[in-house]
Amino acid sequence: MIVCAGKSEQFEFAHPIGIGLIESAVNLTRICEIGKPDHIVFVGTAGSYGEKEIFDIVESRVAANVEQSFFEGKSYTPIDNVIASAEDVSRETVINSSNYITTNKSVWKDYTAQNIHLENMEFYSVMKVAQMFGIPVAGIFIVTNYCNENAHEDFKKNHAEAMKRLTAYVKARAI
Repeated sequence: MIVCAGKSEQFEFAHPIGIGLIESAVNLTRICEIGKPDHIVFVGTAGSYGEKEIFDIVESRVAANVEQSFFEGKSYTPIDNVIASAEDVSRETVINSSNYITTNKSVWKDYTAQNIHLENMEFYSVMKVAQMFGIPVAGIFIVTNYCNENAHEDFKKNHAEAMKRLTAYVKARAI
């Protein structure tokens, strides 16, 4: 089963599950309870912490839920905030998820030092739901913007082209 966030990120081949960590977790859980899929592939856009370029397409099976305050020593978490569906994560790009979009370039180094190179609002919750149901899961992302002060403007500027490229990529892979 291929899923996506929805609203401005809808694909003819994907089922929309909602935007952000909560909507996507609730809606994907409902789907899995009704009829457990054999696998889940999430497709969507992502912001880059600097090393991935605009329109790069990245596949990943590792997600994180790390907030900026963690790097500043201002928070901690009791949850397992990095989850993987891959056996060998050494070659995987970690995708960070938060309900907030990073707009501060100065924190890029903190994320990339942990091998976290992209952010997407839904992927951590998709991974967590898949993990709970024992479903193989992966994500395919296209970079629309850098996580800086221009993030939203660049996202809007690059979104249409990114959707075309991501659609072509997924269709070519015949997932």
